[in-house]
Formats: sequence, structure tokens, C-alpha cells
Amino acid sequence: MLTLYHVPFSRSFRTLWLLQEMGIETQIVLHDIRSGSMRDPEFLAKSPVGRVPALEIDGRVLFESGAITEYLTETRPDAGMGRAVGHPERADFLQWLHFAETMATQIEQLNLSHIFLRDPSQASPIVLKIVTARLKGTLAAMSSMLGEQEYLLPSGFSAADTMMGFNLFAAPYYVKLDPFPNLQRYKERLEAREGYQLARMKDGAQDFYTKDFYPIPGTEG
Repeated sequence: MLTLYHVPFSRSFRTLWLLQEMGIETQIVLHDIRSGSMRDPEFLAKSPVGRVPALEIDGRVLFESGAITEYLTETRPDAGMGRAVGHPERADFLQWLHFAETMATQIEQLNLSHIFLRDPSQASPIVLKIVTARLKGTLAAMSSMLGEQEYLLPSGFSAADTMMGFNLFAAPYYVKLDPFPNLQRYKERLEAREGYQLARMKDGAQDFYTKDFYPIPGTEG
């Protein structure tokens, strides 16, 4: 059985979700992002940077969500979650996988400033404004590229949706989706999927977002 080292509501949810969509039974080992357990030598031997996801699979450990996604889809093609070399959607599939990290980097920076600083008031409002604007820009690009398609690729749901889709559950803590109604509808379609719902049941409770929305300091009210 595969083993997934996981923090609830973190980027490792991408892997958890994809595994459910692929119907792959997985043992889940939960970690707390604040407990220090991911700095233990035993865990660092699996994920050298001390981050999740880390997936024990086929006699080795992979520890980047994008790499895990590509590996799962290429080694288990019958699940239909990837787009193989030569497929007309292959280039777009890969582009979405990597664009997911462009957007997630902005979310990560905002998480660090709003949530994980010991004193969030020390965060620079100017930097927060810039990063928030960049996040909104990536959402605008996603909205434009998605258009009115049901999923990111014309042929249907794929691992690109588990990579990019996760971002849409974290980004609204910092950027409202009201200007992007097609992304809101897309998010609702993702939430309705059985694979997503199974993954959420196994995810565990997140404990770092304590508010529904984190505005840029000075813009409240």
C-alpha cells in the first residue's frame, strides 16, 4: 500500500485528492505544520526539505506534488488522469501542472505573512498588496483560459484539475472570487465530485485559517 505524509488543507491535498480520483488505496500519516514533526530526522529522510506531500510509492519516496502527479499519471495511465506524450492536450496538461505552483507560491507568501508570522502586524502592507495583486492576476489568467469549459482540459477532468483546483480552495482567503463567476462555477463542480468528497473526508481538520477572509492591512471596512 502507498503511504502519504499529509498536512490537512495543505498542498498535499492535491495528492490525496488525485489518489481518490484514481481509486488507489492509501495509508495516510497526518502531520501538524506547527508541531515540528516534519523536522524530525526520520521524516527528513523521506522529504529532505521537511515538507508535504511525501508519498512512499514503488519502493521510493517522492516529495513534490507536481512530480508526484506526473509520476502517478504516467505509471498508472489506465486511470485516465494524465495526458501521455503525443496526446494533443499534453502541452496544456503540463502547463497547468506548473502554473499551479506559480499561483500556489503567491498563496504561500500570503499564508506566511498573515498566519505564520508570530506577529502578523509586522508584515509589510506594501508587500502584501503586491503579492495579493499577483495572486489576483493568476486567478484572472486562469479564468480567461478556462472560459466556459467544464474542466481545464477540453476532453474532461484530469490531474491538472487536482493541481489547480486545490488553489481555488485556498486563494479565496485572500482574493474574493466574485469577479470570476466561471471560477466559482468550476469550484462548485469540483466540490461535487465523489473523489473530492472522499478526499475531504480523509483530509482532517485544518487549523491555521481562523478567519474567512484576510484583507490587506488598512483596507478593512
